Amino acid sequence: MTQTRITGRCTPRAGNTMEGISVPTMEETLGVDIDIETLIDEFEYIPGHFHLEMNLNFESCTPVQFRRRDIKLKRDALQFQLESNSSFLQLAVRNLLGVFSFYLDEVDSAKEIFVSVTQEEPNNLNAWANLAYVYDRLNMEDQASECTDKVSHLMGLEEEDGNSKGHRLRAARCLAEQGYAHAFDVGLLNDDDNMEKLIAGISLFEKALAYGKQEIPVEEKRSWFFTMASIYIRIDGLLLNKNEEENNRLLFFNKTLMLLRESVKSTNCQYRALAWCYVGMMLEKQHSFPTTPMGIHDCGYTGTDPLDCFGKAIEIAKNDPLILNRLAKIFHFLGKQEMATGLCNMALDVLQDPKLNWQAYGTRAQIFIRMYIRDLERAKIGLGGLPDRKLLNDAKSDLDSILNVYPCLKTYLDMGQVCYYMGVDAVQETFQTDENAINNALVCIAKATEFDLGDTLPELQLLKGKCLKVKGEELNALECFKRAIQLDCKGTQGTESFRCLIETLLSLYSQNKMNAKSLIQEVEVSVKEAQGKYTSESVSQELQIVCRNNTADVVELSKLMIGTGKMELVKLLFQSMKVNPRKLSISHRSSSI
Repeated sequence: MTQTRITGRCTPRAGNTMEGISVPTMEETLGVDIDIETLIDEFEYIPGHFHLEMNLNFESCTPVQFRRRDIKLKRDALQFQLESNSSFLQLAVRNLLGVFSFYLDEVDSAKEIFVSVTQEEPNNLNAWANLAYVYDRLNMEDQASECTDKVSHLMGLEEEDGNSKGHRLRAARCLAEQGYAHAFDVGLLNDDDNMEKLIAGISLFEKALAYGKQEIPVEEKRSWFFTMASIYIRIDGLLLNKNEEENNRLLFFNKTLMLLRESVKSTNCQYRALAWCYVGMMLEKQHSFPTTPMGIHDCGYTGTDPLDCFGKAIEIAKNDPLILNRLAKIFHFLGKQEMATGLCNMALDVLQDPKLNWQAYGTRAQIFIRMYIRDLERAKIGLGGLPDRKLLNDAKSDLDSILNVYPCLKTYLDMGQVCYYMGVDAVQETFQTDENAINNALVCIAKATEFDLGDTLPELQLLKGKCLKVKGEELNALECFKRAIQLDCKGTQGTESFRCLIETLLSLYSQNKMNAKSLIQEVEVSVKEAQGKYTSESVSQELQIVCRNNTADVVELSKLMIGTGKMELVKLLFQSMKVNPRKLSISHRSSSI
């Protein structure tokens, strides 16, 4: 873990314990340099972010470029939240932005952020502690010492009564900000790692509430409740993905409803609207339990229709484009595309200017793309007719509206996707129907890569490979799919690149552009790399789709592998045929953005 040394001239009163804050004796601390691990053992809470048990503060287990990509993406998300939200946790957001800047080697920027927080809120413990850390790294010992002394003073370590109302409130806010940071950790290797960090964040919020007690202003406390509920919802989603037993989810489910019950009382329209939306989400999940969770009855939601909750959320937000856009994204995520489209339309009725409301245009375009892909996937397996091409035209129109005023990586990626689907057949995505559209897609991809992070996103490489494949450039496409897999993080949900890679290899062999030996070698290497990146279930599911769509080629491949003694690969192919088909999804790739 990243190390620092904190030098203190604090004079805590004798004894090791007082309510809310545990301090070492004077002899243990006076005039002594202490390692951060020692301090953590001695104190019940330590201000600052750089000592927290977060992946961010440890040596990365992932390549440096992946770590920087993840930090930049999280920073962009936080920056947008800061610009669109005037909540009580703004200082938590800014402190975390400073930490992210530090780890991106933008030390001066980090220092400026922490200084600005201390100027706006001189009692913010985390900002002073973070600033001391930065000064220490810049070898500015005098400034670091001043900041450390300020932390000691704000914690009450120099006073006889270090447990005053002011000290408790400062400690509570310090812990709440640290809990918030855990929800934005990076380098998460799997769902268990993710859940561990989220639960740690919840624990810090609970500790904050215990410290602050009645000193925390009601509205501020409700903002914490809302944030905690948001984290609990993420935990419940992870438990659902793991197919955990209902009893293991029940405690989290009931706690979420209790927190939301308080959040809907907030005077902040955004919190209140989103909280009602989340209540509706939770009520929709009640059917995943064998019996109605007791939390529904305890919170007074017995017999409540989720649609009524969604309606309350929309009613609160109806004149606020910002909140309408947030709700639209939530419904988009939930797969309620028609409701999401309606909310975007409402937001645009209130504010139509693309310069001021580009989010509504962008979200609506993403919804149209998602609806088209959903219908295309259904058509591929015979569950519906051809998708409506008007959805692509509408998406393109929305993206055109914002490209001139807000060109960004995400917008070019979305436009590239629209042009790709305009240029391929609407049955199996196997041949080109509009060369100009495919060329435009490749131009959009090239423009997207000019932006920061553009060359690190697997989504762009995947889309580029698909465009090149339908143009008949299989060898170029092959390199793109390989690059996409290399850029994928371990444990990622998006595995389409692997399927496209195997199908391209089979296509090259069937066209006599690759010999049998090279085919077997390439497949063997690709499967091993995929098994190292994705779950075994995901690999088997993708191979199942390959087998279903390319049966003759797979049979030929199996014969070749048997002839060369590659029985493990043959066994894997046949086992994949026994896997239960995946649930129909609108996309096989989860976006990094």
